[in-house]
Amino acid sequence: MRAARIHEYGGPDVIGVEDLPQPVPGPGEVLIRVAATSFNPTETALRSGVLATMLPIVLPVTLGWDVAGTVDGEPVLGMLEAGAAAEFAVAPATTLVRAPATVPLADAAALPLAGMTAWQAVTGHARIAPGERVLVNGAGGGIGGFAVQLAKHAGAYVLATASSRSAAIVRSLGADEVLDYTAGPPAVGEPVDAVLNCAAIEPAAAAALVPLVRPGGRIVTVATPIESSASVTARHMVTRNDPADLAMLVRLVDAGVLRLVITARRTLEDLPELHRLAESGGTHGKIIVTPAR
Repeated sequence: MRAARIHEYGGPDVIGVEDLPQPVPGPGEVLIRVAATSFNPTETALRSGVLATMLPIVLPVTLGWDVAGTVDGEPVLGMLEAGAAAEFAVAPATTLVRAPATVPLADAAALPLAGMTAWQAVTGHARIAPGERVLVNGAGGGIGGFAVQLAKHAGAYVLATASSRSAAIVRSLGADEVLDYTAGPPAVGEPVDAVLNCAAIEPAAAAALVPLVRPGGRIVTVATPIESSASVTARHMVTRNDPADLAMLVRLVDAGVLRLVITARRTLEDLPELHRLAESGGTHGKIIVTPAR
């Protein structure tokens, strides 16, 4: 089978597509015929070695966290520790859920990591409530797009920062106001109840978000850590791989509440280029990567 792998940490050129034996499931595992994975910008940190002290990674490793595919012909979806950027992958059966019925199977690969991150930020860490004013910073990214939709579904008034190329999409996802992040600190008008930071930003930009929040409000960041102030609580969250959360997101997709916005479709051979683009800020939204040539 074909798989995108790294044998050492380094730049994008350490990624290679290799022919490997088909993996064999162990006890409690199943074999997935992969329809697609999706590219997450944080995978550049895995490839470069930044995550080596935080994740139990043994080199060589096949890339890819999100997986959509079939097990014995049944469509499934899940998040792996690694290995989804291949024609076949193995996973514990308990970590997989049935894929959405209303979208192409390959497109469903956009959902696991980004969707669960946004879900846990909105409903768990930030606990967004109806009528609150919420700023989603970095709404043009994969996590940010889901955060906009989920905050709106929770009944919030959603302000969102995005570039000009993403503004129309972000507005179509339900943002009540779209603010150009290139114009300096977001002009939110009256203070917001919560900020969901979904972007890797410079420390000065992170600090500039704190004064936008009302006293007693909160910030949840999935990327750059942000320090609390005397009146604002800030929390840096780490995504939990929770099949129950993923199953809820699948139901929201099938109910038409949550849209999957795919900005590009690429193959395993394109991964080095995607890593280079991500490191220069050149990717946005969710990019599907298929094992087919």
